[in-house]
Amino acid sequence: MIPRDAITLGILAGGRGQRLGGRDKAWVRHRQRCLIENVLMAMPGEFAERLVSTRAPDPRFESLGLRPVFDRRDDFAGPLAGLEALAGECRSPWLLSVPVDLDGLPDDLLDHLLGAAAADGIVVHDAGGLQPLLGLWRTEALAASATAMLDAGESAARRLVAQLQVARLDLAPLRLGNLNSPRDFPEGYAP
Repeated sequence: MIPRDAITLGILAGGRGQRLGGRDKAWVRHRQRCLIENVLMAMPGEFAERLVSTRAPDPRFESLGLRPVFDRRDDFAGPLAGLEALAGECRSPWLLSVPVDLDGLPDDLLDHLLGAAAADGIVVHDAGGLQPLLGLWRTEALAASATAMLDAGESAARRLVAQLQVARLDLAPLRLGNLNSPRDFPEGYAP
């Protein structure tokens, strides 16, 4: 089993938030807390470090114990560029990536990931299909593959999963929610 001190938590929060009127998703409130706080609550415990892939500096990240990292590319290359940035800044052998806009993360998710990781890691599959951004990755493999794919003009995280030797953790019948649009926030989504 992979020890916790060999894992860095990396939260993907660098999207443009276009479907939410350009709002920074990290600070959008859902269930009484900001989305970034919900991820931190779902991933308790000690990690080697806590990183957040973000689009702009914000002192609130540091107040939550997160070190911000930024895409290494000038053009917006989506979540794969966020994974590349996180892996490039990760100082531990393993990176746990969690999208900030996922809803319904199980409390024991990390325990299940730790117990089933393959050579290059493990990603989650739920009742809705593959969740290619939610996974535990061997940092070196993730960094090399993400960079090679982006250099080749490819940005699909699903193809990254296909290239690496990763296991899949099946959470079905659980279906994780994805908080992308105003309809996903019945209580409103004020930042």
